[in-house]
Amino acid sequence: MNDNNKAILLIADAAPDNLLWLSGLLQDQYEVKLAADGPSALRIAQQVPRPDLVLLDAHLPDLDGFAVCQQLKRNPDTAGLPLLLLVPHGRHELEQRGHCDGAADVISHPLIAETVLARVALQLQLKRSAELLAHQRLHLEELVTETTTELTMMVDAVIWALATLAETRDRESANHIHRVQRYVVALARELQDHPRFGHELSKRNIDFLYKAAPLHDIGKVGIPDAILLKPGRLSAEEFEQMKLHTVYGRDAIAGVEQHLGFSNDFLRFAREIAYSHQEKYDGSGYPQGLAGEAIPVSARLMAVADVYDALISKRVYKPAFTHETAIELIRQGSGEHFDPDVVDAMLMAEQQFMAIAAEFQDPVQ
Repeated sequence: MNDNNKAILLIADAAPDNLLWLSGLLQDQYEVKLAADGPSALRIAQQVPRPDLVLLDAHLPDLDGFAVCQQLKRNPDTAGLPLLLLVPHGRHELEQRGHCDGAADVISHPLIAETVLARVALQLQLKRSAELLAHQRLHLEELVTETTTELTMMVDAVIWALATLAETRDRESANHIHRVQRYVVALARELQDHPRFGHELSKRNIDFLYKAAPLHDIGKVGIPDAILLKPGRLSAEEFEQMKLHTVYGRDAIAGVEQHLGFSNDFLRFAREIAYSHQEKYDGSGYPQGLAGEAIPVSARLMAVADVYDALISKRVYKPAFTHETAIELIRQGSGEHFDPDVVDAMLMAEQQFMAIAAEFQDPVQ
């Protein structure tokens, strides 16, 4: 619509009498623009403000009405214009051709005033309705996006709070969480096209792994401080209690799944990582003693990421090792503690690991 809230109509007809008749019929209700040939009709239709509807005579000179229809429909700027094609009475093949070329409706000569007015009003109403629906759909999409973003931020905040709580009990900084989730993503991207891992490492799943990784040690909230913070070697009994952090983490996330009545890839990854990140590739890990492919992919990635970060970080029971020492120790554990392909991926992503460790290094104490 133009500034006067009148719809703009473009009338294209080679016969001056038809132009005058149509203009006189329509100009009281609409703003009317006129064209006497096909090229003029195309030029006016593409000018801003564009017409809201076009009436085209099928037999325009230089470029007939069918060709004008085709060109307007091919242009994204004018493809949505409703086109009314004017054809001689009884020429059914022209009516069919007009519809095929994109005309919204076909009106036969001789023109009847009531018919022209009704068809024009109908097409304009359909156009307005389509525009309103498009606007409402866009508004709805914006609302859904805004709501989804808010929900995602809230979920991320809860995940981060829970993960930070677990790490705080272990006297580790939140930077540990930042590092391991980025190590996991670096490994996942290296293995994304690997035949053994590709089925799990879609872009969507890598995003879920990033969100799930911070929850790997959430079960530590159930371990007594005397064991969790003990500076020396744990006794056999204490170590058995420490092992239970994997079970506590698994049970916490499984409880969420049970409460919700469903699961998804994010919850599955979180549960797998919490329960199985202490498994070893040769079957000597805990809590289940899984080996090789029986260990979930997510847990195999976390095993390398978590051990690397533990090696380069100061703990109550050990000093921090250098990057080179950590890499060598993990390389030596390939095929025993770690999946060899995941170790190879780490070696490929070594520079990324160093950059992540530097960016999120723990504060000096």
